Amino acid sequence: MRPWMRLFVASLAAMALCGAGLAAQARAQDAFRASRLLGRGINLGNALEAPQEGAWSITLEPGYFQTIKEAGFDSVRIPIRWSVHADNRPPYRIDPDFFRRVDWAIDEAQSHGLVAVIDMHHYTELVDQPARQLHRLEALWRQIAAHYRDRPESLYFEVLNEPHGRLSDARWDRMVPSLIRAIRATNPRRMLIVGPGYWNNPGHLRNLHLPRKDRRLIVTFHYYSPMPFTHQGADWVRGSEHWRGTTWEGTARQRRRVASDFHAAASWAKAHRRPLFLGEFGAYQEADMASRARWTRAVVQEAEKRGFSWSYWEFASGFGAYDPKAHAWRHPILDALMSAGRLASRQQPPACAVP
Repeated sequence: MRPWMRLFVASLAAMALCGAGLAAQARAQDAFRASRLLGRGINLGNALEAPQEGAWSITLEPGYFQTIKEAGFDSVRIPIRWSVHADNRPPYRIDPDFFRRVDWAIDEAQSHGLVAVIDMHHYTELVDQPARQLHRLEALWRQIAAHYRDRPESLYFEVLNEPHGRLSDARWDRMVPSLIRAIRATNPRRMLIVGPGYWNNPGHLRNLHLPRKDRRLIVTFHYYSPMPFTHQGADWVRGSEHWRGTTWEGTARQRRRVASDFHAAASWAKAHRRPLFLGEFGAYQEADMASRARWTRAVVQEAEKRGFSWSYWEFASGFGAYDPKAHAWRHPILDALMSAGRLASRQQPPACAVP
């Protein structure tokens, strides 16, 4: 074969490979676009993930969704404790009345132009007995996925909130593919959100291995560092009473810590061509408001520098940005959330270039 012919054949092969690469990139771009649509969000916490709605002082109201939209949010994350509303024996049927309540919440979100994320929250039996509960978890997701299969693409599924306890990184990593398959059987194009182990800790992203061919995945992590500040006085955290009075001044050193943590997460995301969603962050009400606002602003700024979508924890309870009794936003928190520049577009899959 003459040199010019070899060059021509090599060029055709390169173009074919690039064409395949561009197709894969287009699929990956769907996830990046979907992550940008999440934009700025807020968690409707302590409502549907309570043992029963209202048990933790929050019941979702229709006006909340309009209030959230008018404040400038793009999405709501709806934590849901499906496990207490389903049978403990096969086929693990989910209570139809509870399904209708979740339907209502999704309807409210979507009718107000909000992207809705529903998750699997506070599945305590799973983290205590992961091997025994895996089949039940798959069955729950098959029911949820089938129930919502015809919903618009503005509904995303988050596979599991904060794996921890006996649900180790390695065990969780082995579970993820089967859970995705259970959902994909009826929702092949639904946008799914998956996070690492150890409470969705960003330091554990390195232990998360996702199906390479499934590019309709968004990776989530949660951020509550430093815990002695964000969880001071939280009665569910052992020893937190000793943290009361901890402030966050926004010193150069404190801000560098946030930046360093987010840089590491962004580096992982770039290497794996996955968009990142900061699914939870917040500081508990026992901290002084000025410190809470400074910390919140710093976290949002570092997230948006890197193009992360985010969802604040949470709307109207102990971390709340909104006071449900006064029917008003806590403006130091809301202003901290909304004052940073809009999301950058720095999260992008690499382009394919033909020499």
